[in-house]
Amino acid sequence: MTSFRDTEGDRGCLRFVLAVPLLLFTLLAAYFCWTALTIRPSGTWDEEAYGGITLSCALTVGAAAAGAGFQLLPTVRRVMPWWVVSPVLLLGLVAGLRWMNGG
Repeated sequence: MTSFRDTEGDRGCLRFVLAVPLLLFTLLAAYFCWTALTIRPSGTWDEEAYGGITLSCALTVGAAAAGAGFQLLPTVRRVMPWWVVSPVLLLGLVAGLRWMNGG
């Protein structure tokens, strides 16, 4: 028979394993959000820069949606607290605002 202490140890290991994909989604979103914020068009004629900003913003929002979707899985919800998805959602929000205001 397993005790409560054994179950908590397994849950800690499962948290670590499930945190890896969420960390990867967050790092991916952070990279693309950084590129979206650092690309500066040379002028109104610079369509390539605007296209790069739009692409970076779209990839950031996609990675944020994937991270939020991962958090919605029942197995993940049981083990991970809800606030662990907040960094990737914040990055998605920043990229969405950048996309609307200048992409």
